[in-house]
Amino acid sequence: MAIGTQDTSDEVMSEINMIPFIDVMLVLLIIFIITVPVIKHAVNVELPQASVEKVQDKPENIHLAVDADGQYFWNEQQVDDRVFAERLAAAALQEPQPELHIRGDKAVRYERVALAMAAAQKAGLRKIGFITEPAP
Repeated sequence: MAIGTQDTSDEVMSEINMIPFIDVMLVLLIIFIITVPVIKHAVNVELPQASVEKVQDKPENIHLAVDADGQYFWNEQQVDDRVFAERLAAAALQEPQPELHIRGDKAVRYERVALAMAAAQKAGLRKIGFITEPAP
């Protein structure tokens, strides 16, 4: 004989009671809302004023190609050794100096490329680079 309304079965309750969870989350939300303005980390800094000067433009790069016969091509125009040295000296006097990009044919003798690098160094060019193609 069962008295009262209690369930005497041993079944596990499969639902989670969400009310305590919601209460805790609301309390935490209120705490964060109150404490965030207090934790504000703002430092008053007097920033420097920027000048409005024109930035110096970077000069065009010099593209030097050395073909298989050892001929120099300055920005796609063929030049002889004397004119090449004169143009290097003029480029070295520019401020800021342009970069010298060397493209050498793989069949050219290394001597011609080395002479071009030596002439650029003698003229005073400080930025010399090589242009190659990636291996297939």
